[in-house]
Amino acid sequence: MTDQSARAAELLAEHRKSIDRLDAILVYTLGERFKHTQAVGKLKAEHALPPSDPAREAAQITRLEDLAKRADLDPEFAKNFLNFIIAEVIQHHKKHQE
Repeated sequence: MTDQSARAAELLAEHRKSIDRLDAILVYTLGERFKHTQAVGKLKAEHALPPSDPAREAAQITRLEDLAKRADLDPEFAKNFLNFIIAEVIQHHKKHQE
């Protein structure tokens, strides 16, 4: 293995280690987020509130798109990601209301 190949392998390992660490952060962060959305779902069910809040969802999407731009992340990807999460949360809220 050449010095360049060895350095490339070392850099690759460092990047992968960072990716693994960030994946763990994402999973734990999503877990924490869902704990809060579960609590919101229970409150909504207890007070006969609708499972979704379109105005808040729109505001959150706009906010996340702005954050994505500042983080140099594709805003469309961020919007799609949040829409996926919102859809999952609404499903949980509907279950609480059953």
